[in-house]
Amino acid sequence: MAGVSTCIKSSMFFFNFLFWLCGSIILGISVRLRESNDAEKTIGVNIAEFYPAINLLLAVGSIIMVLGFLGCCGAIVESKCMLLLFFIGLLLILVLQITAGILGAVYSSQVASMINDKYKGHIPLSDQTEKIRKEIEVMQQELKCCGLFDGYKDWKSPVPSSCDCIADPPDPTLCVTIEAGKSVWSQSCVSTLVDVLKANLVTIIGVAFGLAVIEIFGLAFSMTLYCQIKSK
Repeated sequence: MAGVSTCIKSSMFFFNFLFWLCGSIILGISVRLRESNDAEKTIGVNIAEFYPAINLLLAVGSIIMVLGFLGCCGAIVESKCMLLLFFIGLLLILVLQITAGILGAVYSSQVASMINDKYKGHIPLSDQTEKIRKEIEVMQQELKCCGLFDGYKDWKSPVPSSCDCIADPPDPTLCVTIEAGKSVWSQSCVSTLVDVLKANLVTIIGVAFGLAVIEIFGLAFSMTLYCQIKSK
């Protein structure tokens, strides 16, 4: 009757400890993206509208932490039930992560058009309602940008003070002088916002597919240990 490999058992325990840490990291990154001031609270853009993959990663991170604990216990006490539950749960997580990565890749190509559609009716900015003008000015201050598409030209004279370039240290590549004594941010807010959202999407894709490789090893370890315990 074959015995249980100590090497596989130890590897399984070590893997699941790292797996639990990975779940904590995923959960932390997902919460940070979901609560991003740049996109949702500052300018009123609902991140989930652009990539529901974040919500999937929130669930994935939480479940991974539970599965990591379950896998550790299953390896220590040599429980077939725990190991089988771990295998099924990990397989489900792998499918969800791949789905999140695919969603992130799909939405990445749509971010620019979504943002353009949202703001294309706001030009010229000076003709908008006071509420919209205030929202744009808050965005300009937070994202360090001016105007939506064509920089300060999107505003009629005078250009609001929220466009004032206050780079520290001074950087001429970030600012443009429009009149004596007045310098404003050179980058438009739509391009800045697209860059922010795409950077977040790259994070989602990297986390989803990067950990998929580790999880495949976890599936192999758990099934090998399960088979050894069953044949003992």
